[in-house]
Amino acid sequence: MVLKSGRPRHEQISDWLREAIDDEKYEVDEQLPSEKELGDMFDVSRVTVRRALQTLEHEGYIYRRQGLGSFVAERRTQQGLVRLTDFAQDMAQAGLEASSHIVERDTETPPPEVATWLQVEVDTAVHRLDRLRLGDGEPIAFDRTWLPMMYAQLLQGRDLEHDTLYRIFEEEYDIPVLRGHYRITAASADDTVADLLAVRPGSALLLIERCSVSEGDKRVYFQRRYYRADRVAYELELARDPKVQHGTERGMPLRDFEPVFERDGSG
Repeated sequence: MVLKSGRPRHEQISDWLREAIDDEKYEVDEQLPSEKELGDMFDVSRVTVRRALQTLEHEGYIYRRQGLGSFVAERRTQQGLVRLTDFAQDMAQAGLEASSHIVERDTETPPPEVATWLQVEVDTAVHRLDRLRLGDGEPIAFDRTWLPMMYAQLLQGRDLEHDTLYRIFEEEYDIPVLRGHYRITAASADDTVADLLAVRPGSALLLIERCSVSEGDKRVYFQRRYYRADRVAYELELARDPKVQHGTERGMPLRDFEPVFERDGSG
């Protein structure tokens, strides 16, 4: 099976397996192909396959038995299909060319709420990375990212104007980003951010805060992304399970949640 370019290979493999399980091509407790068989099927390394299986295990799609392999888990409630994506992947999906401009990099003691998210003491030094994110050369978002120093040192000498944190951590250091906590709210552009995003000071922005987490609940980074409100909106899709009796659902499972970008926006 040939994988497409533009998205990490392990994500495409987990997508394929997830869809196969949803379509009941594999039954509950049925063993999946081995890591070697999946590697041969997709022409990838066992490390790449292992990352895909780790994602599915975290989502509750499969369980793994030491020495035996991976098996389809019983899922009492339908899982969502929200994916953790980076800016470059979002831009590619929107048909825009992604690029970044580094505004500032520095070492600092984090704000208290950032220290809480990163699970570090407030007087612990962390690395701060500020980047302007562009789509087809036009300003789309401003990112302020805080990283513990153990992860920040892995970014030394990296071209962060064209590369992504996800790719560097996952593909070069085998540090998978398995989950993230998101908070979406509104913010007003201060003078600095307004100038970078080419909007008027005080303009409404879409603020997304997220904390990305790896294995062992290790906090890889905490990020605040300020989107131009005239360039992006988030759409979601909910799916009702017809097999669940009416009135017993505790809310419809989230099937998709992704940003939609406008190609033209007024400042």
